[in-house]
Amino acid sequence: MLKKNFLNILYVFFLGAISSYSLPPYNYFIINFFTFSLFFIFLFTQKKNNPNNKSFFKYGWFFGFGYFLCSLYWIAISLTFDESFKFLIPIAIVLFPAFLAIFYGLITYLFSVFYSRDVVSTFFIFSILFGSIEFIRGSILTGFPWNLIAFSFSESIYFIQILSVIGTYSFNLICISLFTVPAVFILRKTRKEIIVCFFFIIISVGFLVFGNLKYNQFNTTADIKNNFTIRAVSPNISLDRFYSKQDELKIIQELITLSSPEKKEPMIFLWPEGIIPDSYLRDMDIYKELFSNSFSSDDLIIMGLNSVKTKNNENLFFNSMAIFNNKLDLIHSYNKNNLVPFGEFTPFESVLSLIGLKTVTNDYQSFSKGENQKALLIKNDKIELKLLPLICYEIIYSNRLFKDKNFDYIINISEDGWFGNSIGPKQHFAHSIFRSIESGKYVIRSANNGISAIVNPIGIIEKKVEFGTIGYVDFKESKILKSTPYMNYGDKIFFILILLYIFLIFSFKKIIDE
Repeated sequence: MLKKNFLNILYVFFLGAISSYSLPPYNYFIINFFTFSLFFIFLFTQKKNNPNNKSFFKYGWFFGFGYFLCSLYWIAISLTFDESFKFLIPIAIVLFPAFLAIFYGLITYLFSVFYSRDVVSTFFIFSILFGSIEFIRGSILTGFPWNLIAFSFSESIYFIQILSVIGTYSFNLICISLFTVPAVFILRKTRKEIIVCFFFIIISVGFLVFGNLKYNQFNTTADIKNNFTIRAVSPNISLDRFYSKQDELKIIQELITLSSPEKKEPMIFLWPEGIIPDSYLRDMDIYKELFSNSFSSDDLIIMGLNSVKTKNNENLFFNSMAIFNNKLDLIHSYNKNNLVPFGEFTPFESVLSLIGLKTVTNDYQSFSKGENQKALLIKNDKIELKLLPLICYEIIYSNRLFKDKNFDYIINISEDGWFGNSIGPKQHFAHSIFRSIESGKYVIRSANNGISAIVNPIGIIEKKVEFGTIGYVDFKESKILKSTPYMNYGDKIFFILILLYIFLIFSFKKIIDE
């Protein structure tokens, strides 16, 4: 029994690990048709043959542990830059996937509770549980919706256009069903159960047809030339600046040189997150003359830097995005709303600081959370537009970003150097494609040590600075689309889809029983 139990655990761990290669940057989504179907068949037969088995939680946990261990190992790279964190690397490699695997353990535990001997009913139950728990994973505590199964299709542009209607979580639910449906064909008892397989084949074809129509419609929409250019700058400035005093003037001069101000037309320069960590927003005045001489009076500069304000005799620090004119007068600032646990804030800091735990990205205290997400109105004599600011990690969230729907473009600034030359920055960038399709807006991204790009409203990367290189991309023309259904209704669509799945359980059961 011990040997069989060990082999079962090894089997589901292996399935989860293999599934991780369906994600960016590999995108071998075909793998999931095998791994998810085999996982479902394993769970179904285990429950059928051992109805009193109480240990279903471990099957999901080991599947999830394999999946997250192989797809999120790169998070530990952020601990290599500071000697005081290096002892935590083995813990981080194991502990973080182990925590996320708990959600998958809950899926299989609940599967054993709601299991039905009817294959079709159990298939829909499995999909509902998986999709719902993934939604909870992306929402509970600070939420971590990284590496949803849906991201397997991040390069399948036609197929993912449906995001504009149903959003990421609804699409994720359908992807889980789609990957698991071969198991229904294998486990079927009657020919009628094949109807379920055809049903999801039709849905897949429908997604492709919809995507093709949307793609063609977008391409036939007229381009509108803006009276300004947004230039997203992509430097490769070392992370040493966070740990040793560096010549900030030299860094700024390097950024200005890379930005290549032309002084011919109004330009908005987008610089990455936290590019000058030792100067606060209030200290920027010392560079007034440099900026005034380098940029024209119609230019605007958007950059990431830290800010501090005093409240009740306590200094509060923020990871901020600031918008300046060429005289370094502050036009707008935004404080990051969704902070990275342990990266930017330490949960239960008063307790964990006693054992030496601190944030990775700064050496003083946790960043404070900014106000709710809202678009910023950018206006001068030549430029008027509304931008939705997202700093780094915030791009991974879905519906919570779109409470303020009245904006023109999404701007995303990031520092991806924390994850080295790993798959992390590529996974991070894939979220920009999903957000652009969901919102029907352009995403303009500037990343240090990462990928900077212009992603259009159907997820096509129009311009890109490749990972590991430096340069900039210019955004001059755009197409205007109507607000997407997902922007209007958000994740209400996900809950409607859950109800539809419940309805399908009874509908297909009735068809099969007849």
